[in-house]
Amino acid sequence: MEKRFELTDSEFEKQFLNCEIAPSLFNHEAHLRLAWITIYTYGIEQAEKNILFQLKKYVEFIGAKDKYNITLTIAAIKVVYHFMLKSNSFNFKDFITEFPRLKNNFKELIASHYGFDVYNSDKAKIKFLEPDLLPFD
Repeated sequence: MEKRFELTDSEFEKQFLNCEIAPSLFNHEAHLRLAWITIYTYGIEQAEKNILFQLKKYVEFIGAKDKYNITLTIAAIKVVYHFMLKSNSFNFKDFITEFPRLKNNFKELIASHYGFDVYNSDKAKIKFLEPDLLPFD
């Protein structure tokens, strides 16, 4: 992760937009950083639109369309936004340190909202499914 911190937020976003970030570096924490940057820069509504479009473009570029999951993408954006509203951090590195659950217990966070496995649901991959246990707001 430290190598990605060498990039400024704008460099990170630009490299992602241009599909220049190696798939091996675009792990879970990088997804969270992208959400944080995009929400911080454009607001939550635009962030959802931007990330859905950009992530779809990225996974197609790297040949990993089967990993694209609309429900998880939007859920992750909403979860990051939830913690951003509670945060005292002004950069992602401090933010992820302030809320390590996002990095270490993400599946549990998502599972608290859904009564079914959104990670492997074919329907969740192609359409956003609202949580059936606990809303994101």
